[in-house]
Amino acid sequence: MKLTAPRLPVSGVTNEQELLRCVSEIARVEVLSLDAERASGFRYSQKAYLVQIATDKEIFLIDPVALDEVSASWTEQLAAELNPRTWLLHAATQDLPCLAQLGLYPKKLIDTELAARIAGLARVGLGSLCEELLGLELAKEHSASDWSLRPLSDEMLNYAALDVDVMAELWIALEKLLEEQGKLQFIAEEFEHLLSFKPKPQPQEPWRNLPGLSKVKELDRVKIAASLWLERDRIARESDTAPGRLIPDRAIMAVVNAPPTSKSELAGNREFQGRASRSMLGNWWQAIASAKDLEIELTPLERGNGIPNHRSWEKRFPEAHQRLESTRPKLVALAEELGIPVENLLTPDFLRRVCFAPENDIAQQLLQLGARNWQVSLVAPLIQAEFSRPLEA
Repeated sequence: MKLTAPRLPVSGVTNEQELLRCVSEIARVEVLSLDAERASGFRYSQKAYLVQIATDKEIFLIDPVALDEVSASWTEQLAAELNPRTWLLHAATQDLPCLAQLGLYPKKLIDTELAARIAGLARVGLGSLCEELLGLELAKEHSASDWSLRPLSDEMLNYAALDVDVMAELWIALEKLLEEQGKLQFIAEEFEHLLSFKPKPQPQEPWRNLPGLSKVKELDRVKIAASLWLERDRIARESDTAPGRLIPDRAIMAVVNAPPTSKSELAGNREFQGRASRSMLGNWWQAIASAKDLEIELTPLERGNGIPNHRSWEKRFPEAHQRLESTRPKLVALAEELGIPVENLLTPDFLRRVCFAPENDIAQQLLQLGARNWQVSLVAPLIQAEFSRPLEA
């Protein structure tokens, strides 16, 4: 069955009167379905341009842009009733940061995507889960729309409402499946852990993540990459434009691979593309010309609070490499037996850390790293046993 329109009544929230009614409805329930729409790919910021909330009787589409114009305290009014409740989200880590920018933090939460992963389902997108578990096909035509535009079309608002319309029903199906698999305690600990989620901080040199840059060995070219990336980021931040809408990463790498000697030569590079590749040509050329003045190293320094990249272990840290190579297949086999993705059974970085610098009590070490009790009870004995084996000479 194709679900083309939400089954619950839908109300827009764009002024104080509509907000008061929304808040009063929130106050009478304990669990709410939530979603948020950002303008990723269009804007530099990751703020929410629409917040969808569903009770058991109604869907509210909250417009932060409109409310900012009419009320200075609307976020506080909403948070007062919303924060003490249980939120039902899909892929919570995508929405929690932008909701936190509005002062919205859940007391408890349920994540249907995470639940589907722990249940071992192959496809965990909202649309796929609704088809598999509910027999419902969701319209997804506006998943990549620019939600910063105003006014929002009726079709976009309809799409936004559908996401929260199905959430409660989907969780009922997933909870039943997890109960049958004996995994309710697993997911309860995962949901509790999610409450403390924080996005990874931006690396100190984010430009090093440009695709293909790790293969570049000439310092002058690495400096060009850094200078172009930094200039693009500055312009994007000041104009609230997604960096890739100015010039994409591949355009930067096209210049790195064939450094121009003049502004006209840069303009003649057909692989240097993007909406602002020619309209801001002066900015890009200046970034290239001044790249030589950047004080950077060819390769990043290893941070004291981290561990070396595991790809270098075989030659530099052979014992750690042996531990990782012998233990990882055991975890993969256990994950397959349990029907859980191996990355959900244990965060890969946690495994690498205990392999690099194991302590006497692996279980305690994993707990200190952030592993949950259910994970530790399953993997710590396996890891401890593997580490007890003699290393190859």
